Amino acid sequence: MNRYQSIELAGWHLIVYVPPSYHESDVTYPVAYVQDGGEQFDHNSNQIEMLFREGQIPELILVGIEPHNRNDEYTPWPAAPLLTSYPPFGGRGRIYVDCVADVIKPHIDATYRTKTDRANTAILGGSFGGLVSMFASYWRPDTFGKIGMLSASFWYEGVLDFLREQSAPSKEQWLYMSVGSCEGIYKRNAQRQMVRNTVEVRDLWLQKGFPAGQLCFELVDGGTHDAVFMAERLPNALKWLFEGKKLLAKGEEQPNRPFIPGTHYFDLRSTRSGRDYRLFVYVPTTEAPSAGYPIIYSLDGNASFHSIAEAMRLQSRHPLGIEPAVIVGIGYDSDEPIVSDRRFYDYTELADPAVMRKRPDGSPWPETGGADEFLTFIEEELKPEIERRYTIDRSRQALFGHSLGGWFALHVLFTRPGAFHSYIAGSPSVWWNDKSLLARMPELGERMQRGEIDAELMIAVGSEEKQLMVENAEQVYTLLKSYDGHGMRLAFELFEGEGHVSVVHPLISRFLRFMLQRKQS
Repeated sequence: MNRYQSIELAGWHLIVYVPPSYHESDVTYPVAYVQDGGEQFDHNSNQIEMLFREGQIPELILVGIEPHNRNDEYTPWPAAPLLTSYPPFGGRGRIYVDCVADVIKPHIDATYRTKTDRANTAILGGSFGGLVSMFASYWRPDTFGKIGMLSASFWYEGVLDFLREQSAPSKEQWLYMSVGSCEGIYKRNAQRQMVRNTVEVRDLWLQKGFPAGQLCFELVDGGTHDAVFMAERLPNALKWLFEGKKLLAKGEEQPNRPFIPGTHYFDLRSTRSGRDYRLFVYVPTTEAPSAGYPIIYSLDGNASFHSIAEAMRLQSRHPLGIEPAVIVGIGYDSDEPIVSDRRFYDYTELADPAVMRKRPDGSPWPETGGADEFLTFIEEELKPEIERRYTIDRSRQALFGHSLGGWFALHVLFTRPGAFHSYIAGSPSVWWNDKSLLARMPELGERMQRGEIDAELMIAVGSEEKQLMVENAEQVYTLLKSYDGHGMRLAFELFEGEGHVSVVHPLISRFLRFMLQRKQS
């Protein structure tokens, strides 16, 4: 039996696909409205039917809508063309979306056995079709509860500005987004920003409070901007929108990864060094203060971020608790908590091999010496990117590091004290490079006495750490204490019974209060 039907309706050409059981039952079905005549489901209807049979996707009706002029009907407002030889974009997207909602959908509901509520109604498409589907989430949330954006054209002029000003889509909706890692790489116009803009839209929505459990984002390695790639993503989109799950390979189990509300991550490559970083971000659910959120940059983000984010989320709930702050964990694309080789380079100055002791396991030291390069990345690339995405109080920035990260925090304080206001050095590796940090102490002291420093520092160590670690931490604190009251607020914490690793968790709560405790009236 032919499951495709062709309909002419008020000047629109529709292709309607009904599922295998439609003519053998009297049940009602969800409906997905698909742009560009439904070419995505036409290309892989056999695969979709197989997924129906396997129960991976619920049976549903698919409606392909042929556009008259997609550059007019799929764009939200008029804009100049990317090439002078092309006509301008028409910007008739709102008229089109309203027509789907008020003309096409009522006809489909009257003609077929459909579930008519928004929870069972999806709209999706690829490229410009994905863009207009996204706008349907804003324009007609009463009609469409599920939105599929396959390689959506978020490069379109004014779209990011619009989304930065708007709230997130309705929390009653489900969203699917996909983009290929190679989309736009050969373009020289705005389309070159396909991947970056798509990631930013995802981050914006999560920052603005859209439930992370209702948004599926897929960045597909090697994916390109073409009909074949978009059609391949359609089954995943349908699976997520109607089942809340991703498609899995045979034998693969659905991951059950707990997440902390308000958290997400993105990757950033340093244009200077070419090094890649994974940035874990927590944004409070409360509105940003007029001056912006305080912010904590945490080193070893793979290990530290989630603990700090959960502590922040819990301890900032009560009016008498700590102030809410943004947290940025600076980490790497790795499942390991400590990415040793990368951190040894990023967190250290170049060490003199003659003064370096042998490592306990006898292995050679990893490459070192990238501290200043890493700090430049933070100051000139990471901070501007974070401040572009979120409202940040630049006068209340903190840097937290532990072990070699603690050394790096002190290194920044001693060399560029204005980079942050709060410094937290946990179990700092003062021994690095024959205690070179201590040689810089007099210069910092002189700057403090001249009133050039406005900062606060917490040094912490566990009582069960190696005696040298404890003594070195105490030595730094004692030397700086002589300058206390000259622009430097100092604190020292010795955590009884804690070792080099276990000290991190009690330290988190202590340093959050150190920098964010509300003033009592």
